[in-house]
Amino acid sequence: MTLDIITHDALAPFRHGFFGRQGGASSGVFAGLNCGFASSDQQEAVAINRARVAGALGLEVGALAGVHQVHSATAVVLGDDPLARPVADALVTDRPGIALTVLTADCQPVLFADARAGVIGAAHAGWKGALGGVLEATVAAMEGLGARAADTVAIIGPTISQRAYEVGPEFLERFMTEDEGAARWFANGTGGRYLFDLPGYGLHRLRRAGVGLAEWTRHCTLSDPARFFSYRRATLAQEADYGRMIAAIAI
Repeated sequence: MTLDIITHDALAPFRHGFFGRQGGASSGVFAGLNCGFASSDQQEAVAINRARVAGALGLEVGALAGVHQVHSATAVVLGDDPLARPVADALVTDRPGIALTVLTADCQPVLFADARAGVIGAAHAGWKGALGGVLEATVAAMEGLGARAADTVAIIGPTISQRAYEVGPEFLERFMTEDEGAARWFANGTGGRYLFDLPGYGLHRLRRAGVGLAEWTRHCTLSDPARFFSYRRATLAQEADYGRMIAAIAI
C-alpha cells in the first residue's frame, strides 16, 4: 500500500514528510505505519515501517536520526552518530544525508527549515514541551548553526485540534500561571471543562520566536482514525497501546 505523506511547499526543496498510518506492516491497534520502537508492537514490523519511511525519503534506514522524547524543552544539535538518540525533544543539523525525525500521536510534530543557511530541525511539541519552550529552543539551536529566525519556516503537522482536546480547569490554571494571556487558547467545553487549541498555541510561540513563516497543516489526529494514530483516542477506547507516527526532514 502507498504511504500517506503530507508535505508542505514552504519546506521545499528539503525532502520531508508527515507520515500517516497508511502503508505499514503493523496490525491490530498498530495497523499501518507504526514507527515507534517503544510501543508493544512487533519490533520486526516497526523496523519494516521505518525502512519504508527512509526509502520514501531516498535514504537508508540508518540515516533516520531521532531523540529519546521526554516532553522537555531541550533541543540538541545532531552528533556524530545519527542513531545515538539523545534525551531531548528536538534535533537540528546542517549535515546532508540525514533525516531528523520525531514521533507523535496527538502532540505537535514540527519541521523547521532555513533554506538559505541549509539548516533544518524537527521538534516534538506536546503541551508541556510547547509551554516549556521547546519550539524557541529549536530556533535557537538552528541559529547556532548559522540559521536566522526570519529566514526559517516552521510547519506543524497532524496534531490534536481544539475541538477534540478537552482539558480540566487545573490545565488552564497551569497555563495562566506562566502567561496571563493564555486564556485565548481555551474555549468553554462542557461540565466546567475547556477545549485547548494546541496548534494555535504552537503557532503563537513560533511567531513570537520570530520565525519567518509558521503554519499548521490543519489535520486533526483524534478526528481521523483511518489516517492517524491518536494517544487520546486509544485511551478513551481503553486500548492497550497505540501507534506512533513519524515526521521527518532531510537536507
